[in-house]
Amino acid sequence: MWLIFAVISAFFAGVSSILAKAGISRADSNLCTALRTSVVLIFSWLMVFITGAQSGVADVGLRTLCFLLLSGICTGCSWICYFKALSIGDVNRVVPIDKSSTIHTIILSFILFKETVSIGRLAALLLLGAGIFLMIEKKPSDKKEPNGRGWFFYAAASALFASLTTIFGKLGVTGVNSDLGSAIRTSAALIFAWALVIATRKVGEIRKIDRKSWLFILLSGIATGASWLCYYRALSDGVTSAVVAIDKLSLLITIGFAVIVFKEKLSRRALIGLVLICAGTLLMTFA
Repeated sequence: MWLIFAVISAFFAGVSSILAKAGISRADSNLCTALRTSVVLIFSWLMVFITGAQSGVADVGLRTLCFLLLSGICTGCSWICYFKALSIGDVNRVVPIDKSSTIHTIILSFILFKETVSIGRLAALLLLGAGIFLMIEKKPSDKKEPNGRGWFFYAAASALFASLTTIFGKLGVTGVNSDLGSAIRTSAALIFAWALVIATRKVGEIRKIDRKSWLFILLSGIATGASWLCYYRALSDGVTSAVVAIDKLSLLITIGFAVIVFKEKLSRRALIGLVLICAGTLLMTFA
């Protein structure tokens, strides 16, 4: 059963970005991120109560709480940049750059935690880097569109903040249940997202969101929450390394749906890059 739950988790994780892009196509991306995060927060705390981790709230120290809040703020920044990139760029170019957070995390871990990098992980990093480079294709439309390659900078910022999320999270989850830590981080991300919406005076645009966009935004949040629940169930019964590998391959599902739903074209160069990214992800998991 754990294999089934792992596959379902990867499916929902892959579909989440597609639903989000459909939802933000006619609405402010920051507002959509805040609304979507509200749905994700419900699932994150639901997971806490399912696992009985709520009893550990009183044991969270000040230092741990500070790092979890910093991790949550970085999560909010990452999601805001990611969905902004999705709103102006192609899924099959934004998602691979976002996945480069793995590279940033390993480099930061090496610098901050003095973690050793094995030959296998080094080879995985090279495969990921090469794959991402091949998938970042410059298209003629980039010169014609007002935003140009703005999507690239938002996607790169998303990856950087995602890696900082992991680093601060690693410092913060010491002695704290991981599900409880995720719920606290998500709470901080939600506060940050809504603070940005209020600061930019976009709250009033909620009334401008049509029913179709509302549906996709809510479905995206539900898909993310469902992915988390299935991922936890798979981890509780299955082999960790295998579950992580399957979950990481949600990239294939995202890009597959992007080709089908948004009619995005995948060139031979991008296809080779996708294969390298998948190979690097698997090697990173089992190295």
